[in-house]
Amino acid sequence: MQTPLELAFLDVAPSDEIKALVTEKANHLEKFYDGITSCHVYIRAPHQSQKTGNLYEVTIEVRVPGDELVVRHHQNDAAEHAHLHVAVRDAFAAMAREIKRWKAKIGGDVKTHDGPLQGRVAEINHDEGYGQIIATDQRLVYFHKNSVVDGSFDDLQQRDPVELVVQADESEIGPQASTVRKIGPMSYDPKARHVP
Repeated sequence: MQTPLELAFLDVAPSDEIKALVTEKANHLEKFYDGITSCHVYIRAPHQSQKTGNLYEVTIEVRVPGDELVVRHHQNDAAEHAHLHVAVRDAFAAMAREIKRWKAKIGGDVKTHDGPLQGRVAEINHDEGYGQIIATDQRLVYFHKNSVVDGSFDDLQQRDPVELVVQADESEIGPQASTVRKIGPMSYDPKARHVP
């Protein structure tokens, strides 16, 4: 993995045991594809259910060249998800299947030049009108508020996913985006991707 694993607990007390489990499962994903650039895991306990107790929601975002794979196990997914270990295990099993589908779809050949370059806003300075994007090819790309299209610079926030076009000539400060467009986060829908 090119960037360290990010793990966030939302309304759940962090535990070393769960951190170790998530790290182990995230490292295991690289057996399915060794070009994963980043992995973000969010563990949430949104509400108490009178029938089954606290049902956990586990969201995993895996960035691969040119794409982001997202698996979201909601709180009403299964009664077994009252056990955090089971919810984590099931979410990572679903992500492993998603990576296999993605690899089959691209035919095993990762083509980073297909489609627009994507990234996430790494830093944004609304007062001074500029920011930086960490692109999927791991370049840190500067952008000015005038390069933002299909929306407002003021609406952009840190970690927002974007598509960008990098200028051919590098400026003194390194790569610079000529166009930046905010894109919506992808959601996991098992019916949306059919691999024959």
